Amino acid sequence: MHMVSRSINDYERARLAGIECCIEPAFWSGTDKQHAESFFDYFERIIGFETNRAERAAGIDHYATIGLEPKEANYPEMAQRVLDELPEYLERENVVGLGEIGFDQATDEEEYAFREQLRMAEERELPVIVHTPHTNKPEGTERLVEIIRDEGVTQERIVIDHNTENTIEISSQTDCWIGFTLYPGKITDETAIDILEEYGTDKMLLNSSVDWDPSDPLAVPKARDKMLDRGWDREAVKKVVFDNPYEFFDQSPNFTHEA
Repeated sequence: MHMVSRSINDYERARLAGIECCIEPAFWSGTDKQHAESFFDYFERIIGFETNRAERAAGIDHYATIGLEPKEANYPEMAQRVLDELPEYLERENVVGLGEIGFDQATDEEEYAFREQLRMAEERELPVIVHTPHTNKPEGTERLVEIIRDEGVTQERIVIDHNTENTIEISSQTDCWIGFTLYPGKITDETAIDILEEYGTDKMLLNSSVDWDPSDPLAVPKARDKMLDRGWDREAVKKVVFDNPYEFFDQSPNFTHEA
């Protein structure tokens, strides 16, 4: 959940809907950053201010993942400065992984940044959130999987996110976790549930993105209720909306949320 772009009321609504913990991945925040220092200020905000705001507003445990988002990897000089400083932020107390990283336009610059960050995460045994591209998604996802295999990193610590009906077969051929982002332009909850019914729930998880565009902080709880309305077993629903994401992030030494 990109709560940096939401009001404090959204934390309150989320808690009332049953959300007790959220992960905030670093992402492209609406305009391209012009200076490396802009990244560092942004990282400080989601690590510190948002964690405090979540606790103060609703008693929600808030964690962050830190990374150079692919869109801004296309400014090589600035991107390299950010990559050089990332290790410091990955050591912070409530940083539980590296991400979002991956592809926007699948440029050489994006591939370089992706490989560098995969190596950083592997060295530190951290979970990784991989951003599949908005356009040419199947081809971009195939290339991301090729790079993951080429780098020889631990696939069980990676979630390939933003899957659709056009990428699920590609992602499911790996040992990575598989994420579905319930968000306009990515996937609807109905389609995601259809895929879960076909492919099962192992290593599958739902998330809500939540940013400045039309989006819903309650997307996951609403999907939970739709699954129950379809007749899903409660334990199977809990596996997708809580147990799986909990198990994925519990691979991080900094993830201390108690189930």
